[in-house]
Amino acid sequence: MVPVTVESVRVSLVSQHRLMVLREQGGNRYLPIWIGAFEAEAITIKLQGATLARPMTHDLLLRCVNQLGGEVVRVVITDLRQETFFASIYIHQDGEELAIDARPSDAVALAVRADVPIFVSDTVMELAAIEPDPGSWLDGESEPTTGEELSAFRDFIDSLDLGDLGD
Repeated sequence: MVPVTVESVRVSLVSQHRLMVLREQGGNRYLPIWIGAFEAEAITIKLQGATLARPMTHDLLLRCVNQLGGEVVRVVITDLRQETFFASIYIHQDGEELAIDARPSDAVALAVRADVPIFVSDTVMELAAIEPDPGSWLDGESEPTTGEELSAFRDFIDSLDLGDLGD
């Protein structure tokens, strides 16, 4: 098992899809997983420390687990089959450990609320994790919009005729 943290939740400006990026603790591998808008919002709200007037679904789930005498202890991204990730939420209750099947986005949203560790199976990391090139935006050495990534934007700006704006 590989311990990970939530590196970021990103929004594609082109398609509005959300990407959850998990980072290997003590390593340089990242696991990107496409997730739904509601789950992305749930993760982001908690990571930013925002408070809401009413509980979100994942807050409600955590309260239910706790009220029923359980305790969320960890979540694990367990498998990758046909481009679909699978996860389990591990709960201790009455001296037993229960593994509950879940979508990774829901499992992570619950994990950040319960402040419990997030793990990824070794197999999933081998299959789907990426290691960024040195100097890429993922390795923390640079911003995502530098160098060649801005060249198309710079070309567009340079082609504008702004002479008439001041008149």
